[in-house]
Amino acid sequence: MKRKRLSFYVSLGLLFTAVILKAVESAKGKYAHMLFNELFEDYSNALIPVEDTDKVLNVTLQITLSQIKDMDERNQILSAYLWIRQSWYDAYLKWDKDKYDGLDSIRIPSNLVWRPDIVLYNKADDDFSEPVNTNVVLRYDGKITWDAPAITKSSCVVDVSYFPFDSQQCNLTFGSWTYNGNQVDIINSLDSGDLSDFVEDVEWEIHGMPAVKNVITYGCCSEPYPDVTFTLILKRKSSFYIFNLLLPCILISFLAPLGFYLPADSGEKVSLGVTVLLALTVFQLMVAEIMPPSENVPLIGKYYIATMTMITASTALTIIIMNLHHCGSEAKPVPQWARVVILDYMSKIFFVYDVGENCTSPKREKEEENRLEGDDLCQRRQKEVRGPLSNRNDDCNLREKVNGNLNKSYGINGKNVRETVSCCSCYKMLIKNIEYIANCVRDHKANRAKGIEWKKVAKVMDRFFMWIFFIMVFFMSVLIIGKAA
Repeated sequence: MKRKRLSFYVSLGLLFTAVILKAVESAKGKYAHMLFNELFEDYSNALIPVEDTDKVLNVTLQITLSQIKDMDERNQILSAYLWIRQSWYDAYLKWDKDKYDGLDSIRIPSNLVWRPDIVLYNKADDDFSEPVNTNVVLRYDGKITWDAPAITKSSCVVDVSYFPFDSQQCNLTFGSWTYNGNQVDIINSLDSGDLSDFVEDVEWEIHGMPAVKNVITYGCCSEPYPDVTFTLILKRKSSFYIFNLLLPCILISFLAPLGFYLPADSGEKVSLGVTVLLALTVFQLMVAEIMPPSENVPLIGKYYIATMTMITASTALTIIIMNLHHCGSEAKPVPQWARVVILDYMSKIFFVYDVGENCTSPKREKEEENRLEGDDLCQRRQKEVRGPLSNRNDDCNLREKVNGNLNKSYGINGKNVRETVSCCSCYKMLIKNIEYIANCVRDHKANRAKGIEWKKVAKVMDRFFMWIFFIMVFFMSVLIIGKAA
């Protein structure tokens, strides 16, 4: 029973409190209407609200950066979402709060009061609409605070020399369009823009937004015109461009020198260089679409151009080396200086062996010895063949002399003599054929050795240029990373 009474009294107390608060609100609303009618009965928002026109009206400006919507490097336009707070004192909008039951502030539409015509000087938007008509807060002492959101598009001089590792500084200059410094003075409430409510951007980092007040005298007018310039310091997040533009280029550029390692008989040396060159051209066009058409070539663009130049040179050298490789028997012998410099020294430095040999084979010396032994055996066999034939030739000559003498002495002319002469003529023809075949084989070996020497020269030059271009690509990659750092 006691609990029911207690809950009843509590409910009754809450109801009574709600009625009192509602009555107070009704009273506040009544005084607010009364105050509004009295304040704006003879008020005009067309004139500057100062009692003495010789006095300067101070307008306090504060900018809060909420979000970076877009940074258009090609058109050099920065789109940002801002909160603009302006505060000033209106000499004709004051009241005694005790007279209105302690009412110290009211909120009214901004178009009812005088507003300073502060605009963004470096605006780059086609839309010249009026500011957002949000409510202003009017205090009893005449202070007016106007908070208005705005999406601004401002011109920004973009320097892409170190793209994608660049930093940008974009200015936001605010000032009165018609009032000079003798009528309206602009004061920045803080030394920098407010970044407490900034929404992190996926592409840019904010490193500060300092504010500086400037007083400029233009050529058209003799009066000073103050303005407040907020400098937005941006640092690009380069991870996206590293993985999508820079890293593929580095990998492709390291692939280009391997064209020198391809065998010349494969027929893919020139096509590999041309394919790599076309791939880099595609990346270069992608960068050109992003960047503004200015004289400042971005860092990644310079890297692309240098790499494309290197690949063009490597393709031209590949064509020249392939001509050396396919020098046949009709070519001149390898010059002596090339034989000493390239075949004797450079081949050992770059571990280039004869054509057809494997640099990892441990049996190279044994194969060389077997080849020499085979040549000696071949020569011994030729001597063995030539020995009996020459002996037989001598026998034939001796027999011809003997038979001739016999024929002269005894007049013998028989069948055995004719057989002996025919046998000797067969041996002579056989010796001539063998000598002809040996000369052909010897000439073929000489021509083949000449072609093998040119192929080895081409192979040594391939290996030499491969390492040269690898070193060039490495230093170019280190250089671009060092400049970025």
